[in-house]
Amino acid sequence: MLDSTVIDDATVDAYLTRIGASRPARPDAAGLKHLTERAVLSVPFENLDYHLDGREIHMDKRSVDKIAREHRGGGCYEVNPALGFVLEALGYDVEILPGRVHRPEGLGPFLGHLALKVTIGEEVYLVDTGFGRNSRFPLDFTSREVQTDPHGEYQLKDVEGQAGTVDLWLGGRPLYQVVETPVRIEDYGPSLWWYRTAPDSSFLQALFCSIRTENGLVTLKGRHLNVVDGEQRSKTVLADDADVIAAYKTHFGISLDRLPSEPENSTTTGVRTD
Repeated sequence: MLDSTVIDDATVDAYLTRIGASRPARPDAAGLKHLTERAVLSVPFENLDYHLDGREIHMDKRSVDKIAREHRGGGCYEVNPALGFVLEALGYDVEILPGRVHRPEGLGPFLGHLALKVTIGEEVYLVDTGFGRNSRFPLDFTSREVQTDPHGEYQLKDVEGQAGTVDLWLGGRPLYQVVETPVRIEDYGPSLWWYRTAPDSSFLQALFCSIRTENGLVTLKGRHLNVVDGEQRSKTVLADDADVIAAYKTHFGISLDRLPSEPENSTTTGVRTD
């Protein structure tokens, strides 16, 4: 479990206002679906602080403040705990599940991803707002059937020979693997340090910001702005810093006084925002 006493009621209200969500009357499945959708459609999946000198990444209450009061987003280590703190404060039973991302070169490290498990009576849900290709709605964690979501066809599959280990698939391809035994947020400290410092860290090799919309996806990678709106697609190379700063504000609601440093030999290996 997370610590529901970490945030006060004013912080919960600030978070709900930030994502345009109403406070559920009770901690039920309908409320969880509403909150998850609003978080997905309002909070960018981004790694700007990895490339802004002097910025740190926080997995505690400050992750909630970053979203609610700074109008920012983050990676899975930030946006999922932030939602988890809010859900617990609203009365939901929340646990953290450790994950490993499927990459072209194979499975990534244990604790390489952080997802949420939310239990409501006999119902158990996988909730993830910090992956880039996550579902818009909570997924039934007990089902092994295909689950239709606005973002695609998802399916949970038990990993053969590994009890309590489940793969999440999208459109016939594996996204990541989670272990059903919950962990503590503190367990991610060494992994966060690695992502913040290692040359091989995918979060240091690429600069990205993306957000889902009702009908598509907006992604900004360096100066490359891609917009998908239903059947319409556009790709734009922004001319200068002023245009990039304006794009962050227009499409993601992020106000910057300076741009993050774009990594040399930028790559998107291991990080998918589509």
